[in-house]
Amino acid sequence: MERQSYSNEVILLQPVFKDAIWGGDLLKNFGYEQAGDNAGECWGISAHKSGDCTILNGEFAGEKLSWCYENHRELFGNIENDVFPLLVKIIGAQQDLSIQVHPNDAYAAEHENGSLGKTECWYILDCKEDASIVIGHNAKDKKELADMINQGRWNELIRVVPIKKGDFFQINPGCLHAIKGGTLLIETQQSSDITYRVYDYDRLQNGKPRQLHLKQSIDCIEAPHVDYNQERIVNNYPGMSSERLVKCPFYTLERWEIDGKYSFENDKPFINASVIDGSGMINGQKIGKGEHFIIPATLKQCNIEGKLTVMISYC
Repeated sequence: MERQSYSNEVILLQPVFKDAIWGGDLLKNFGYEQAGDNAGECWGISAHKSGDCTILNGEFAGEKLSWCYENHRELFGNIENDVFPLLVKIIGAQQDLSIQVHPNDAYAAEHENGSLGKTECWYILDCKEDASIVIGHNAKDKKELADMINQGRWNELIRVVPIKKGDFFQINPGCLHAIKGGTLLIETQQSSDITYRVYDYDRLQNGKPRQLHLKQSIDCIEAPHVDYNQERIVNNYPGMSSERLVKCPFYTLERWEIDGKYSFENDKPFINASVIDGSGMINGQKIGKGEHFIIPATLKQCNIEGKLTVMISYC
């Protein structure tokens, strides 16, 4: 059987699953039967060395996404980034994640062997009743921030906010944050795996506390905290309603509700797509909840049909 060219089909990807001390069965409950009992993360669209997705279809089936990006940049609009710039995860937090912060590009380049920084965002897919997250802190300046961290005054420092299904949060570098237990979300981020842990509730992993990064955290956390606010923008088209959740220097994220048939001309270098509910078809390829794919630059005319919700991101 001849492999199909990506001029008429999407690039389907095999997710990479990762266990975590805070993981559990939320990813299985979402529909990922292959996830382990302690799974915490599904890396759905990734060319990062820590979780490089395998291509499932077409002329490069069996190859890694990083290989495809390095050797066939025409599929990604010939963008000049040294590495595939984005990473999309679904995170299922059975327990609380550590309280943490990410560096910006400049700090990561200097201190993390040239890595990208980590700007990310969260869309809440589901959560337990009365769920919350940590986002931001209460220190008035860097000195008070350092004092609170060094003295372990966590209840004074951290800022906890309630969440519900459908909420959205942009997490810029320097923002103190943590996903708390009972939360399922989809995360769109720069392709980086740099996390500085500030506090981990004195948990033990293999009998030892996990490493903290207090100096780096104090270096990176912005003080005082300022909430990030951006208006959601809704557009309606025949067969599809879109909601733009954020547009920042690294990505634009939209939620598409497709009900019927929707056709569009692809004018982006590439489009990341993750189906978070429902099922349908794109250019004749079946797609359903939990599947991740890329619409390459070479696929100009796209036709989606069915009843499904898709998270869309692009540079």
